[in-house]
Amino acid sequence: MTLPSSSIAKICVIGASGRSGAALCRALIKSGHQVIAVVRNRGKLAPDLAEACIAVRQADLTDPVALPVALENAAVVVNTAHARHLPAILAATNAPIVALGSTRKFTRWLDDHGRGVLAGEAALQTDGRPSILLHPTMIYGAQGEDNVQRLALLLERLPVIPLPGGGRSLVQPINQQDVTRSIIVAINLLLEGKVSEPESLVIAGPNAVSYRTFVRMILYFSGLGGRPIIPLPGWFLVAASHVTRHLPKLPKVAPEEVRRLLEDKNFDITPMRTRLGIDPIPLEAGLQKLLSEPPAHLT
Repeated sequence: MTLPSSSIAKICVIGASGRSGAALCRALIKSGHQVIAVVRNRGKLAPDLAEACIAVRQADLTDPVALPVALENAAVVVNTAHARHLPAILAATNAPIVALGSTRKFTRWLDDHGRGVLAGEAALQTDGRPSILLHPTMIYGAQGEDNVQRLALLLERLPVIPLPGGGRSLVQPINQQDVTRSIIVAINLLLEGKVSEPESLVIAGPNAVSYRTFVRMILYFSGLGGRPIIPLPGWFLVAASHVTRHLPKLPKVAPEEVRRLLEDKNFDITPMRTRLGIDPIPLEAGLQKLLSEPPAHLT
């Protein structure tokens, strides 16, 4: 397959109105790529971004008629929507694919999200075309992202911090900038003909830290001071989540989320560094930048 050079390539970005999709579109446009934004609802795409793209096409990913039209003339299709849609995307275009999966696929507590990622990955492998599926860990730092902000809001309201197992489980969050950079490198690898078959790799922060340390970093960089951390059995917090989800001023935490807090999420990012050439942003630096505003801005 001969692909156009990056300077004239048309990149279709599915999910362009979402957090990762919008960040990617802005970075691609800034670097000189021609971007076609594919959205389900035109009204949710930022006006300045809609103006900067060479086209905005509306399509539901479950619509077998509209989707091929939306992806027409794409040199590369990037899917920042859920990976469960990859079978439909593969059926709608012959273009090479870059897609976001999730490390949720590794959990023992699989949900629809994780099963959808596995199904999308299997579809890419079966199809066999050049593609790169990137599996990010928890993403933080995007405009409108709510993983860290939601946790900061919860911490602000709690006099003590109950953590399953004392927060000893490992996490390895990745900054949105590194997700965007990884996708752009993957696009260029496809455009340069350096991908011959489906590839799948994890993208994550440089080091894993305990969830306890992660919480303390958020407290510190949010200016919230210290909070005592109380180790609680996982089963107790699972039971409590069924009650707290009905309380009006607390964020909703599902039992599966509590169970996943007990799992280590530490990954070898050597393939990310060697294949993509990405040296990810340290967690301390990323959180400090994200949470530098006063805590009131988190509410």
